[in-house]
Amino acid sequence: MTEAAIRTPENILIAGLGSIGRRHLQTVRAVLPDARIVILRRPGQALPAGLGAKTALVHDVEAALAAGVDAAIIANPAPFHVATALPLARAGVPLLIEKPLADSPEGLAPLLDACANRHVPLQVGYCLRFDPSLRAMKDALEAGAIGRVLSLNAEVGQYLPDWRPGTDYRQGVSARAALGGGALLELSHEIDYARWLAGEVTAVAAAIGRLGDLEIDVEDSADLLLTFASGARATVHLDMLQRPATRICRIVGSAGTLAWDGIRHQASLHRPDTDGWETLPAPAAGRDDIFQSQFRHFLEAIRTGRPPLIDGNDAARTLSVIAAARRSAAEQRTVRP
Repeated sequence: MTEAAIRTPENILIAGLGSIGRRHLQTVRAVLPDARIVILRRPGQALPAGLGAKTALVHDVEAALAAGVDAAIIANPAPFHVATALPLARAGVPLLIEKPLADSPEGLAPLLDACANRHVPLQVGYCLRFDPSLRAMKDALEAGAIGRVLSLNAEVGQYLPDWRPGTDYRQGVSARAALGGGALLELSHEIDYARWLAGEVTAVAAAIGRLGDLEIDVEDSADLLLTFASGARATVHLDMLQRPATRICRIVGSAGTLAWDGIRHQASLHRPDTDGWETLPAPAAGRDDIFQSQFRHFLEAIRTGRPPLIDGNDAARTLSVIAAARRSAAEQRTVRP
């Protein structure tokens, strides 16, 4: 990597300016207020008013490279991630790619190879790993607080029309197969952190489908039974139907139980030799804090050359679990990812 590439980036590309692109824009402005931001949007799309003089617009990756970007955040729909990121990787531009890494594992090799060959940092935006309460749960596991992991149960659900108030959910990414929508991809945080907490997945059995009345062409729910290399098992439930929203995880171990409430950002520990639940200490953090921690981690990977917490190969394994879940549901059998 060149000397210019290992300094704090001053010119940052954001590809896509939907709700998550705007979130990343807000994050960059908070962490690097003096940075110049280049926005990549489709031809015919303009910049919203009020973004300031340090914001420029381009309509293709070549123009972004010509503008001298030295880091990029890829926040357009998942089916377009690889095509957008690949020329940037080949040019040596560090990449933070919003989750999921792509809409399927096929076609990832050129991007992963380009990043490896150019020593380009590639971080994937599974931001829940930067939630202090979930990290407290991870730390407790690694400290042996509940002994050997036996089982994990994760659940997330939120009514899709409530996700982005003021917009037509039917036109959004989450509702459309062509844009990488559906419960498995859009709610894949749970699959990512299940792997992070319990290890690699060796078998997947799944049922997916549309159970509700939403006007969408993708699955609104998915139920996965995962087997880990350790022999532990997990049930993972994802849906775009629940009201009120829920996000919970419980891990049963040979010497206790851990529980996480992702809405309240709280983790708790129960051991047989104690009376009741103990709240694990963790700094209070909201959505802004979590995204800023994720972005600072990306900047640190650029500065130090150390691999990011969630790199391309890691995120590709989550995509493999998703692909296995689709095969399992279609073929009604257990599948190895």
